[in-house]
Amino acid sequence: MSGETRDEVVRKLRKLREQLDAGLPPADDRLSVGDFLDRWLLVNLPGSVGPSTLNNYDDTVRLHLRPGLGRKKLTKLTVRECDQLWQAKRAADYSSNSIRIMRTVLSKALGQAEREGLVPRNVAALSAPPRVSAKEGRTLTLDQAQMLLTALRGERREALVTIMLAYGLRRGEALSLHWDRLNWAEGTILVMHGVKRIKSHDNRPSARRTKLVISELKTRKSRRTLYLTPELIALLRPHRAVQAEQRAAAVEAWQDHGMVFPSEIGTPMDPDNFSHRFSALCKRVGLGHWHPHELRHSEASLMLAQGTELHVVSEVLGHTSIAITKDVYGHLLEAGQRSAAESMSRALFGGSGSQTGSPNPGGSQRGSHGDR
Repeated sequence: MSGETRDEVVRKLRKLREQLDAGLPPADDRLSVGDFLDRWLLVNLPGSVGPSTLNNYDDTVRLHLRPGLGRKKLTKLTVRECDQLWQAKRAADYSSNSIRIMRTVLSKALGQAEREGLVPRNVAALSAPPRVSAKEGRTLTLDQAQMLLTALRGERREALVTIMLAYGLRRGEALSLHWDRLNWAEGTILVMHGVKRIKSHDNRPSARRTKLVISELKTRKSRRTLYLTPELIALLRPHRAVQAEQRAAAVEAWQDHGMVFPSEIGTPMDPDNFSHRFSALCKRVGLGHWHPHELRHSEASLMLAQGTELHVVSEVLGHTSIAITKDVYGHLLEAGQRSAAESMSRALFGGSGSQTGSPNPGGSQRGSHGDR
């Protein structure tokens, strides 16, 4: 063992003795952060996370962590160096949520290094987390929603957009609905999967760079049952009949995957293609550019405006907890909270319970539907 001074050699020997006594392998001072992250992605992650998550982690390492920290020695990485990277990303106008993802990925990787005894502590987990504030999503007003549905009548994607708006389905969830999960008698359909486009790791020259995958939704609450109204059942029956006609016309070109909303040849519909077509439809109707995910925000806004309880909205959206729903949509509850306060005031003090000059409790509903 070498060192510039005798004291440095003694410190290294003492540290090595402590590691051996603790049953840990000797630290490799030559292993870089970049090399460890590559090994973590290749060896540790596959099989423990889904393809889409692995794809996202790979992007985060390639685009941010390796360029920023890759050349540093794993054993010498410090909390300060992690904080400096987050500050640099913030200065480069990356969002707090993007920086949060970078910190989370690095923390997961260093957690593996800590378990293996390669580092004494997880410096990424000790670094300062960015402050992330939930953004208020833009929503359609009731009039805009009705305008959209009216324009869709008789079109191929009428049932798809209607169900997304009625239940706040994520784009990938709606595009992966299966006919065999629909119970016509009970009027229910199970939301079990999501379709996403991820990078393909097929290195053959003729292989495509990306591919569509359908995977089971991660959490128990995201896998949920939707209770269809008679109107939606009546919408799905002719939709299935039209799909049967398309299948017959396509003959051998049709690839049956049992999807409720497939492509023109039965394969899973590309989420990005659907987004482009949905935006074009909204522009044609006169609504301007809208993204399918904004149908989810619109559904939550409209349900809350109709007086639906927050925990029910949370279950319909498939949120992991009601706390998430409250963080994102809690600002829409002002009318209900004001009404509850006035009811309590009447019970305690008598009279109307309303205050002179107080806003109209229904006024918040108009604001809840507009751009936010």
